[in-house]
Amino acid sequence: MFALGMVGRCARAAARGIRLTSIEAMRDPRELYELVAGVEVPRGLPLVAGLTGFADSGAAVSQFTSYLVDTLDTELVAEFDADVLLDYRARRPVITFDQDHISDYEPPRLRLHLASDELGRRFLLLTGFEPDFQWERFVRAVLDLVDRFGVETATWVHAIPMPVPHTRPMGVTVSGNREDLVESMSVWRPHTQAPGNALHLLEYRLRERGMPIAGFVLLVPHYLADTEYPLAAVSALECISAATGLIFPTDALREQGREFVGRIDEQVGENGELAKLVGSLEERHDAYMEGTTLRSPLTDEAGEVPSADDIAAELEKFLAFRRTRDDDTPRG
Repeated sequence: MFALGMVGRCARAAARGIRLTSIEAMRDPRELYELVAGVEVPRGLPLVAGLTGFADSGAAVSQFTSYLVDTLDTELVAEFDADVLLDYRARRPVITFDQDHISDYEPPRLRLHLASDELGRRFLLLTGFEPDFQWERFVRAVLDLVDRFGVETATWVHAIPMPVPHTRPMGVTVSGNREDLVESMSVWRPHTQAPGNALHLLEYRLRERGMPIAGFVLLVPHYLADTEYPLAAVSALECISAATGLIFPTDALREQGREFVGRIDEQVGENGELAKLVGSLEERHDAYMEGTTLRSPLTDEAGEVPSADDIAAELEKFLAFRRTRDDDTPRG
């Protein structure tokens, strides 16, 4: 029976154009997740995905997924096995220590939700940690879910640091096979090799199948990469809307973004060196967007660009100056 089951899985995989080794075939991907009983998922929904792990500049993906789960009506469809997929020593879960005992534990989650947008239109939402292990098996598990629910399109978001100014609209690089989105939205189209993540592999497999797939890489100002930058999450939501037609509530995030940018602009306005650094990024960004001979938004012709360390150092000096000035201010 075991041998027949393995042959059957190999035959189904071959029919879908997936090549499996005998070892891979023995490891049933459906064992990686558990379906929630009684949840009815309509066929033909779009899949939206955002996983945190290797890079999440501006906390774009974590804010984006948390915002959707917290603000939309969602229902848990499936949960993946963290004990199999996660390296706990690399990404340790958070505990709460209350004086003399542990009062809470936050387990890592990798989940598939059934969600509804602001107009009540349903979609599937994959959120949580990016697997550390068994990428091929994990992707096959997601493909099994795609088949089970008859998913029609897939869209995912990612965020990387780039030497671009916060004073300009956030750019994106679009991958996949949605040529309409590539032509209308992709501002940077490099020929390069880069470290991949699990959703890159999922995109690659879905593209092999011919399923409509779009991946959005948000180009986040590199000097804000280690912050929670609300406008990065807004850009992620806008990209998903452009790809799927789904409508999301963004007023709260936009207001947080305006307050955040206001504080940054105040710091830039009061610090000449910082203003000069940001100004040079603006010049290079604008020149690139106007189609000059610049090769990319990263550098000028001499290959020079203010580094994140330069800008961060200026910010830190400014904040230290402000703290000192505030401490010296007489109090009545």
